[in-house]
Amino acid sequence: MRKLSFFYALFAVGFTITSAHSGEVLVEAESFEKAGGWKLDTQFIDIMGSPYLLAHGLGQPVDDASTEVEFPEAGTYQVWVRTKNWIQKFADKVDASHAPGRFQLAIGGKALDHEFGKTGVNWHWERGGAVEVKAGKTKLSLKDLTGFNGRCDAILFTTNPDFQPDNSSETLPAWRRKMLGLPQAPIEEGPYDIVFVGGGYSGTCGAISAARMGLKVALIQNRGVLGGNGSSEVRVWAKGNTPPGLYPVGDIIRELEDDAKLSPGTHEEFEDAKKEGIVRNEPNIALFLHHHAFAVTKSSDTKIASVQAFDTRSGAVRNFTSRFFCDTTGHGTIGKMAGADYEMIDGGRMGMSNMWRFENAKEPKNFPEMAWALPLTEQDFPYPRKFHAEWFWESGYDKDPLNDLEHIRDWNVLAGLSAFHAMKHDGAHERSDPDGKGHKNSFLTWMAYVGGTRETLQLLGDVILTEEDVVTKKPFPDGCVLTTWSVDLHYPKEQYAKKFPDNPFISIAVHGKGVDRKKGYPVPYRCFYSRNIENLFMAGRNISVTHEALGTIRVMKTCGMMGVVVGKAAAVGTKHNTTPRDVYYQHLDELIELLRLPGNYRRETLDSKLKVDPNLPDMGMPEPDWIPMNQLSGIVVDDTKAELTGDWREGSGLKNYIEDGYHYIGANSGGIARFNFTVPADGDYEVRVSHQPHPNRSSKTKVTVVTADGEKTTIVNQQIAPPLDKGFFGLGVHKFFANKPGSVVFSAEGADGNVHIDAVQVLKLKD
Repeated sequence: MRKLSFFYALFAVGFTITSAHSGEVLVEAESFEKAGGWKLDTQFIDIMGSPYLLAHGLGQPVDDASTEVEFPEAGTYQVWVRTKNWIQKFADKVDASHAPGRFQLAIGGKALDHEFGKTGVNWHWERGGAVEVKAGKTKLSLKDLTGFNGRCDAILFTTNPDFQPDNSSETLPAWRRKMLGLPQAPIEEGPYDIVFVGGGYSGTCGAISAARMGLKVALIQNRGVLGGNGSSEVRVWAKGNTPPGLYPVGDIIRELEDDAKLSPGTHEEFEDAKKEGIVRNEPNIALFLHHHAFAVTKSSDTKIASVQAFDTRSGAVRNFTSRFFCDTTGHGTIGKMAGADYEMIDGGRMGMSNMWRFENAKEPKNFPEMAWALPLTEQDFPYPRKFHAEWFWESGYDKDPLNDLEHIRDWNVLAGLSAFHAMKHDGAHERSDPDGKGHKNSFLTWMAYVGGTRETLQLLGDVILTEEDVVTKKPFPDGCVLTTWSVDLHYPKEQYAKKFPDNPFISIAVHGKGVDRKKGYPVPYRCFYSRNIENLFMAGRNISVTHEALGTIRVMKTCGMMGVVVGKAAAVGTKHNTTPRDVYYQHLDELIELLRLPGNYRRETLDSKLKVDPNLPDMGMPEPDWIPMNQLSGIVVDDTKAELTGDWREGSGLKNYIEDGYHYIGANSGGIARFNFTVPADGDYEVRVSHQPHPNRSSKTKVTVVTADGEKTTIVNQQIAPPLDKGFFGLGVHKFFANKPGSVVFSAEGADGNVHIDAVQVLKLKD
């Protein structure tokens, strides 16, 4: 039997909560005991005020959601359900009268005649008629009729025939709290050293980093899994590299990352349980899954005092107090609520993706006729390769990235379902089937109902990183996270944008040049804290960058490294009782010391000694497939500095080259490459040359050393690996004078394959 006290509602998560008011019973759909096949959707709480249940069945009605409710008295109850006709907003493009999201409510095993989800473009309370109910426990069931995204927020029973429910979209409005018996005062959590809001790569890795530095950490996530876009709910593979060469801030990312090889891959490939297990293994982290942060309190105009979040299943509210907060929501919502400076471009943003998958069975598979489908033909969308509708199923470029999120998600789902409908019923893309069977045997296996958003707004820090900064490699003393993704911006693909120019749903990625994907560009720490909210960090795609620079920093592994840096900066700030800004201005050297520590270092408290934890994996620095010039002694001249004659081509496919790739040219092409240098002092020097072996290289490459004493030519077999360290071949010892430049000259004359040049090294012999 349901108890209505707040604490019971808190600890018996999943139980239906009802009103204690005589004659009125409020049931929150998200708190049903059994969800059946309905999904808990928490993405749009800030828009419509609540989580809700979604019948995401891909055209097959889902199993009933059910619960038991205690009615305080017998009587005739008016039934209200908060819902909407989700297709209605697209009535200018489809026949919305068919209302694909229809469902019924069964009370005591008997379904009401009324079908919900047929009316209303917006969320509203829809009257379902009257029902006779006995006092005591009664079973409620949500009965999906279509499998096409019916949605139910809440159910209200009242004995007052004139009662009109409040349709406020405010999060947890006061009347709901009152009817649910929730007290006005929330449960107090903390104080913490830092609270991360958002459990994607940036928030999760940030929480782990801070916890291992000895801080008391809370991680708040409004869904049931960690990983954000890199979870099984969204299934975007984690991109960006964690390269060597700066600080080992990629260790925790490599520890956490999944093994997904495709986007979208399978549920198992994204390893949700692994991510959660790593977090729960950290004794300094308090993990709050299924909690949505909806409010901020401030102790001054420039300082956050607390963040309030509620349990999306029970409604229980918690108040999190902390020294620092980190906005890792991606949307920048905590910063925005706190009054942080931000920028949101007017339009032309990167959009949201909802990817999907299908498979082929041995026998024909049915898919329902969709009279409300978009009228798509073979020319209106690209064929899903390898049974995957990939990242480029994207829309929302000019929609409001906060207030239109549900609209964007629903449009993506409509487009995907309509495309598959066309494939099944209208022969779209039959030409791709070599057997000529079309898609009779195809069936949908998955479609994301959680959107993968790329761009919302940017919280502004002391540095606003620009594309020019990245491309020109502008140095910052606090550069700390190596971004290795190109400046990758998405636009509607013109080929598929003609039919729906107001909201295209297929994108193209335009990759700009200028980002060294091997070495990376160091993003400065000053992009990771607010310039006007003194205790607010940010990590992830909402950091302080321009729209163009977002194109390179937004991928998940890069965002995860931002979180790691924030975790260590919070440790410095806590130790010195100072702000994120003064961590840079007063304690940058100390932050850098922490950044140099591998991810398997930890301490129990801030006062403990940092040491290697033998229970944590030693990720090590990844082995580079290239050799930095600063690892080489003596004089080193790279191929990019050589004087080239002829049509030399650049290459990087053969690994373990020096610095930035190599050059090559065909046999007897007239090609000449001259490496010039000047020694610092007279004496004997060993001369070496580097190449990467390959069967198509020349076995008779002429290499001439030009010295003060004359010239000496050596024939080098570039088909076999050089014998010396770092891939060098020795050309002997030669005498050079400080005032007379020397050189090494490669010639394609007489070669029997491609002549390959990489670097020249000149080493002075000991006296």
